[in-house]
Amino acid sequence: MTSQQGPSTVAAAIAHFVAAQGVSRVYTLPGSHVKPICSELARVGISIVSTRHECSAVHMAHAEADLTGRIGVAIVTTGPGLTNAVTGIASAYLSRTPLLVMSARVPDPQAGMGALEEVPQAALVRPVCRHVREISDARHVLSGLHQAATLALGSDGPPGPVYVDFTPNLLKESIPKWYLDPHWFNPVVRPARVPHNDSIERAAALIRNSRRPLAIGGRGVQGAGAALEKFLQATGCLYLDTRESRGTLSPDNPYSIPALRGRAIAEADLVITLGRRLDFELAYGSGAVFAESARFLRIGRSAEELSENRCGDVEVYADVDATLERLANAKPVDADIAWRDELIRANADKTRSKAPSKPAGADGRMHPLTLIDAINRVTDDETISIVDGGDILSFARIGLRANTYLDLGPFGCLGSGAPYAVAAALAFPSRRVVALIGDGSFGFGAMEIETAVRTGARALFVVANNDAWNIERQDQLIKYPEQELGTTLSPSRYDLLARSLGAYGERVERAEDLAAAFERGLANLPAVIDVAVTRDAVSPDTKSGLANVPPLHATQSWEDAERRMLAR
Repeated sequence: MTSQQGPSTVAAAIAHFVAAQGVSRVYTLPGSHVKPICSELARVGISIVSTRHECSAVHMAHAEADLTGRIGVAIVTTGPGLTNAVTGIASAYLSRTPLLVMSARVPDPQAGMGALEEVPQAALVRPVCRHVREISDARHVLSGLHQAATLALGSDGPPGPVYVDFTPNLLKESIPKWYLDPHWFNPVVRPARVPHNDSIERAAALIRNSRRPLAIGGRGVQGAGAALEKFLQATGCLYLDTRESRGTLSPDNPYSIPALRGRAIAEADLVITLGRRLDFELAYGSGAVFAESARFLRIGRSAEELSENRCGDVEVYADVDATLERLANAKPVDADIAWRDELIRANADKTRSKAPSKPAGADGRMHPLTLIDAINRVTDDETISIVDGGDILSFARIGLRANTYLDLGPFGCLGSGAPYAVAAALAFPSRRVVALIGDGSFGFGAMEIETAVRTGARALFVVANNDAWNIERQDQLIKYPEQELGTTLSPSRYDLLARSLGAYGERVERAEDLAAAFERGLANLPAVIDVAVTRDAVSPDTKSGLANVPPLHATQSWEDAERRMLAR
C-alpha cells in the first residue's frame, strides 16, 4: 500500500492489489462501469493500455503473461464488453495462461429488470475460466481477488484465466480499514511442489530400464531450461519440443530432434511428458502413433498433465524443474546408443539439407517459405517471434527459427497475432518483435496497429498476403471444385491501411526486395510489411488432411493408423 491509511475505496483497494502482483500494464477498453478501477490503477502507476476491441485486450494480457511469467490483467466493461472478450478468455483457458479478467455488472437495484447491457456474465464465462467470482460486498474484495489470483497461477490445478466482477456502486464505496489486512497486498505466488521420494524412485527405475527414452516438453517445462539441459546431457534422453515449450531449449542442443518427430514418437520405448497434455497435437497418446509397447512417465502438477487420455506407468505430481533435477542421474542401464546417435545424426543432416521446394506460384507471387527465410535473416536469439494464421502457421512450423515464440495456441484463435505483438513490444521494448500474420487473420486485429502507434509499441508486423483463407480454399478445391464459398478475399493493401493509422507501411511483391523492406521497416517501427505470397503453395497442414476434420484424430494419417489398430 502507498500509505499507512491504505486505499480509501473498493476501486483503490483493487488497484493496490493488482500493483502488488508486479503488474506494470493493464489492458482494457474504456467503459463507464469499470472506470473507477482504471482511474485508481493509473494513480498507483500502472499503465492503462486501451485497445480497439475487448478480445484484443485479453489477447494482450495473455501474451504478457506468457512472456513475463506473471499474471496478466484485462479489464472489460459490462455486457458486450464481456461477450467480446469471451473468445480471448477461451484461448487463454486452453493455453493454460494465468489471467485475471475483471468486469462490472449492472447495478444490484436494476438486476433482473431488463437493465442496460444486462446478461448473465458469470454464467457466460464459467465454462472457460478456472474460477468465477461475483463480488457485492466490500468484505470480500481482497480475499476474493487473492483467491482468484492463486487459482489463476495454478496453485492446486492447471493455471488459466479467472473472472471477477463487481457491482458499479460497490467500486465507489469506502472500504473499512478492518478489511485492509496488509497480508492481502502481498504478491501471490504459486507454491513449489517437490516430488515425493517414492515417485522419484519409481520414475528413476523406469528410465534405467528403458532403452530408447524420449522427453516431450510442455508448458510445465517453461523456466526449467537449465534442469532440462542437465537431464538430457546426463541421461542421453532425446527431446521434442511443442508449441508450449518452444524456446526452452536451444535449437542447437544435440538431443533436440524436431526434424525426426514422427519417427521418434513411433520408436521410443519410454515417453516422458514434461508438463504436457496428451492432446490432439500428440495424438492423445494413442498406441497407433506412439509405439504400442511404449511406457509413459508423466510429470506435472495437474490431472491434465498426469493422466489425461493416457495414464502414466509412473506419474510424478510435482514441478518439472525439481523433478528433472532429482532424475538427472537416472541413466538407462542398457541404452540403445546406436538408435539415439542415428536419430541425432539424421536430425542434423535433415536440418542442414532441409531445403523444401519454394517455387513461385502460377500467379508469379513468392512461396511462403521464401518469405519465412527472409524473416529468419532479420531475427536473432533475443527476438520474440509471433505467428498467427492458418496456412502461414503451417509453413512457419517447418521453416521459422525462433527462441521466444507465441502462436495462436491450441484454440486456433485467429486474430491473436497483432495484439500479441503489441503486448510483447510494450513488455520488452529493447527486444525485436516480429509478427508473421496471414492476411485473413490480420483482418481480426488490424486496428491494433493504431494501438501500437499510440502506445509506442515497436513491433514489425509482416502480413503474408495471398488474398484468401487459403487452407480452406485448398481443401475446397479438392472437395467442391465447382464452388467458391467465401474462401477468397479481395486484393487488399495492408501497407496503405497501416499508413492511414500512422505506422510505416510498405508493399513487397518480389523476393529480392524483402531484405531492404525489412530494414526500412525495422528502422521505422511500428511497421507493416505487406508481402504478396502465392496461394498455389500447398501447406503441410493441408497435406495432412487437417481440414478433413477426421472423427478420431487431428490428421488423416493418424486417423488411418488408429483405424488399422482398431481393426486388428
